[in-house]
Amino acid sequence: MPDMKNRRTWQSIALSFLAGYVDTVGFIALFGLFTAHITGNFVLIGSELANPSHGVLIKLLAFPAFIFAVALTRMAVVWLERGGRAPMFFLLLLQLLFLLGFMLAGYLSGPVIDSRAPLALLAGMLGAAGMGVQNASSRLLLQHLTPTTVMTGNVTQVIIDLVDIVRGDASEEIRQRCVKFFWPIVAFGAGAIGGAFAYKQLLFLALLLPLAILLWLSVNEYLSEKAGTVTPSTL
Repeated sequence: MPDMKNRRTWQSIALSFLAGYVDTVGFIALFGLFTAHITGNFVLIGSELANPSHGVLIKLLAFPAFIFAVALTRMAVVWLERGGRAPMFFLLLLQLLFLLGFMLAGYLSGPVIDSRAPLALLAGMLGAAGMGVQNASSRLLLQHLTPTTVMTGNVTQVIIDLVDIVRGDASEEIRQRCVKFFWPIVAFGAGAIGGAFAYKQLLFLALLLPLAILLWLSVNEYLSEKAGTVTPSTL
């Protein structure tokens, strides 16, 4: 369905913006914690173990939170599809719930000056869980679209395709793939910049924007399901 394909493409762009935005807010607010690019924390953990600081615990706790969210997402998809229900709407709501908790825990902690404070640790875990849901959703339901949380592979593919286009050795499929990967990269970068400036002005209330995006995506998904354009088989 053309409408379905177009809607999924815009969904991929919106989620890429959200990932860049949330990852940057978490990084600035929580002592260099990556919430979306969770493996990036390995580097920071190694650095902080070699040069002890107070930011290692929050990064360590992000891993079990992320793993739990991915496992929960997988089980939710299995359960919903067995019941004949399209899972995407529920996964968007689950991510919204985790990110709402991320915002509230961060807001209640005030300016986070101690990475070991309970609310700061909770905020980091909830942020990682929220982005864990998005990572898993991308793998489980949106495999045909560009990954929305980790851009290294996307940038590599775009450069390879651009070289072939410049060489004059690119098929129409390659040209379309280049466009498909290009816009989520731009959206992720815009989200990262926007998240940095928004946190500077609003602190954790900056997360109201990604929450609004998730709410908008959820409503669109629900309306599409009601209209009968989304079924488990179309995801």
